[in-house]
Amino acid sequence: MPTLLWSACAGFALAAVVAMPALADGLKNEIAPTGKLRVAIAISPAGGAFWSTKTEAGYAGVPVDLGKELAAQLGVPVDYIVYQNSGQITDAASKGAWDVTWLPKDPERETKMMFGPIYEVADATYIVKAGSSVTNFATLDQPGIKVAAVNATTTMRGAVAHLKNAEVTGYQTYDEIFGLLKSGEIDAFALSRDQLNKMAQKIPGTRVLDETFKKTVTAVAVPLGHSQALTLATRFMTEAVTNGTLRKAYDTNGLKDAPIRTE
Repeated sequence: MPTLLWSACAGFALAAVVAMPALADGLKNEIAPTGKLRVAIAISPAGGAFWSTKTEAGYAGVPVDLGKELAAQLGVPVDYIVYQNSGQITDAASKGAWDVTWLPKDPERETKMMFGPIYEVADATYIVKAGSSVTNFATLDQPGIKVAAVNATTTMRGAVAHLKNAEVTGYQTYDEIFGLLKSGEIDAFALSRDQLNKMAQKIPGTRVLDETFKKTVTAVAVPLGHSQALTLATRFMTEAVTNGTLRKAYDTNGLKDAPIRTE
């Protein structure tokens, strides 16, 4: 068979597999080797386009809803694999612990997983403790200033690169940092502006700085080497943006006023 014809046929075959409601064995072994779609999620009280929350009924969040819908399209059950932050999800990518996730993307993570379409672009900044004299980045970046970030995240790496004099320390959970900020044990917390605005409502006297030090992009991801799974996840996300699935996930999870920002 001529090379061009063979390539075309191979492409049609892969498209057919992706379009099938039931998984072919080869793709099933890659995207759902346990017979379930294992969706990695990170938990915090804040929620948002990346973070999920623990509820009495299980879990809620944009990645939770997207994972459930993708599993339904594949015809397999969904199983949520819970982590404390995106850094832990990244570390588990090579261990076969999960099949698909939605999380912030940066060059370091691209060495550990494969990313599909971006569905969220967020501004990263800092919230400062109540009574702080810090009003902008210049007054924040001073010796003796203690800044917290969620450990091993794209935001933490961005804060470390941004701040030359202030001390940036990583913590495992949002809850831990929330407590430290509320008690005044840290001076500031680096995170996305939307989440920090919610935090400011819960801790009177805190202030979210106006400037932005980083754009954080969030995308669907699969472990390295899972090219067929990436093709499937890419198609799913492309359709989710156009058919209203992503908008519904936003609206269901308290993001009705948040625009969908893709690249």
